Amino acid sequence: MYAIVKTGGKQYKVSPGDKLAIEKIEGEPGTKIELTALCVVDGDKVEADPAKAADTKVVATVLEQFKGQKQLVFKFKKRKNYKRMRGHRQQLTRVQIDSIGAASAQ
Repeated sequence: MYAIVKTGGKQYKVSPGDKLAIEKIEGEPGTKIELTALCVVDGDKVEADPAKAADTKVVATVLEQFKGQKQLVFKFKKRKNYKRMRGHRQQLTRVQIDSIGAASAQ
């Protein structure tokens, strides 16, 4: 069983037990969070309608808050003596997928 979830403007394929680094979500380590499912696949049964798949709970636990590797941004214009180098480290959250479960009570 796996699901496609959306968080931080990106989509991830997740299964129970997976660990992944996503854009920062507020929460202390050990906090349970719920992610939005876009598609759920359970054997031969596929629920691809995002409205129906959103009813499925994808529960994850926050493991740690950390900064990603430095990404260098280099701007350059030839023959104009223009060079700029900047760096950026994205704030990330490592989560572990606990369960892809039954429909949530709404």
